[in-house]
Amino acid sequence: MTRYFKMVMGLTAMLAVQGNAPAAKPAMDPENPTCPAEPNWTSNQKMELKPVEKNGTKVLIAEGVVDIDLPERLKKALSDNPDITEIWLRSPGGHARAGNEAGRIIREVGGAIITRIPAGWTCFSACNFVFMGGRARIVEADGGFMVHMFTMTGDRNAINYSIEMGTDSTVELIGEVEQESALLATEDNDFLIRMGVSRKLLTDVMYKQKAVKTESGDQSTRRCLTKEEALKYNVANVSD
Repeated sequence: MTRYFKMVMGLTAMLAVQGNAPAAKPAMDPENPTCPAEPNWTSNQKMELKPVEKNGTKVLIAEGVVDIDLPERLKKALSDNPDITEIWLRSPGGHARAGNEAGRIIREVGGAIITRIPAGWTCFSACNFVFMGGRARIVEADGGFMVHMFTMTGDRNAINYSIEMGTDSTVELIGEVEQESALLATEDNDFLIRMGVSRKLLTDVMYKQKAVKTESGDQSTRRCLTKEEALKYNVANVSD
């Protein structure tokens, strides 16, 4: 362990504060049995960044959809509040590349900032990459680090239109989807290496999930890591 990282861990021990107190065990999603039926990730259509005081510590509460403008807003929030020591996250995901960029900003601008998923909160999809930007990362008991396999086929109107236009148009769309998917997978892989997270998180967990719900068989498209898995893949590197 490097001298710098020991310093970060020492800072974590001194500054770590409790999130929401654990509540009663939530009902689980029958189609995604590792995850809660009603994830607590807020209905904000754009991630709101709110600096607050928690037990004498400056915390940035980050709640809502990871939108394309998040990186710039996050950079400004950290610049305007250099005494922020933690970022607490809950989000249903959003723009994949904005999530990666926001994670890099936390690592580069935030220094020794701790990222935390408080008890009862859920960080899904693009939020995963924002969270992994912290040098010290905490997933509290009953906090949800929820993953899935990204998909580039979410625009059903575009798919239907290409089918109507004929085979050539559909083949062209498939080619574009394949190219974008390969690029994003490469970017995700590079991101995990830079953040010190095991790349096996992608191959063992994320990429094994179904990207789209099917009509029959296993209906699961999401996976919530256990505490042991979060530590195993170094998603969380500090135990709460």
